[in-house]
Amino acid sequence: MAGVALKLSAPLRFLKLRSLSRLSSGPSLRFHTAGSPVMGATVEQFEQAKNKMSTLKNDPGNEAKLKIYALFKQASQGPCNTPKPGMLDFVGKVKWDAWNSLGSISQDEARQQYCDFIGSLVAAEGGTSASLAAEPAGGGATYETLLVTTEDKITTIKLNRPAKKNAITTEMYNDIIAALDQAAKDDSVITVITGAGDFYCSGNDLSNFTKIPEGGLQEMAKKGGDLLRSYVKAYIDFPKPLVAVVNGPAVGISVTVMGLFDLVYATDRATFHTPFSQLGQSAEGCSSYTFPKIMGIAKASEMLLFNKKLSAEQACELGLVSEVFPDSSFQTEVWSRLKKYAQLPPNSLALSKQLIRSVEKQRLHDVNDAEVERLMERWTSDECFQAVMSFFQNKAKL
Repeated sequence: MAGVALKLSAPLRFLKLRSLSRLSSGPSLRFHTAGSPVMGATVEQFEQAKNKMSTLKNDPGNEAKLKIYALFKQASQGPCNTPKPGMLDFVGKVKWDAWNSLGSISQDEARQQYCDFIGSLVAAEGGTSASLAAEPAGGGATYETLLVTTEDKITTIKLNRPAKKNAITTEMYNDIIAALDQAAKDDSVITVITGAGDFYCSGNDLSNFTKIPEGGLQEMAKKGGDLLRSYVKAYIDFPKPLVAVVNGPAVGISVTVMGLFDLVYATDRATFHTPFSQLGQSAEGCSSYTFPKIMGIAKASEMLLFNKKLSAEQACELGLVSEVFPDSSFQTEVWSRLKKYAQLPPNSLALSKQLIRSVEKQRLHDVNDAEVERLMERWTSDECFQAVMSFFQNKAKL
């Protein structure tokens, strides 16, 4: 069946699916769409997204194209309402499975997810997704690596490098710091961090370590240390309830800062991995303090020293995650709950958070400073250099 073309509705004709026999012969595809707290994109934004899609220069791949098709159908017609095609109709069956996997999400929500996903694809190619986003937060600031929106008294900071599994670049660190500062001052009640696509965040983009300035490793380590210190400080000092909506696997610093969140909600397909010693590095994000406090020294050591990866259920049992939801209902359940929380008195929430956090705030700043100093030593060590080079070599072989 290789080379079979998939006939799509007008705005999707450019999407031709290849090798569909590979997809149809296996289990039905399930798409894990990145949710949004907004009620849905407007019809005008939906039309803009369809127009933006035609500007894509690269083929986004079969799975992405099926996701686009399914969201378009859901947004245009609602939940799948056609009979399932016969087993010999391979193309029809794959299309039907993709549409049906979206379940009962509303047309408004499907429009928003369609806009977000097209926006992320455009951004991944170096374009801008600002016109596809919901109402910009605060004073209308936009970011190259994030989608930041405010709706229903919730500011959402969505990591927006899905093609790179939301790996954090130097630019992205600065964008997140700025977005948190903006969210701290806006009229929202709750701030949420989540990821675009199927990953929450894959941690540091290791290409950061290949950009050595004229001053050499020492200068690189100092600049990296200053940036990391500011990044973690933004979490420690954040005044409002801060929620992680973990929509997929989380790695490295995206995991270590979770001890600084007030709530962590995860889909049951999320995993939590901190492979620091594997890369010749050490803990950050205040995890050397928060993890032992949350889960005990032995379990924290398994993660921070011996690279143990936790399932969502394990992370919840250890107290790192507040609650785990079935992936099929994750977005619906989480955002419904957060919208209710956002109706609570904002000053009461902020002042209560201050009471809970203020006792240890200075301790967290001290831990952050100590972790950064240790990491700066690590980054200039032969051991770290060899470990990172080994990682790149193994990646190249794969």
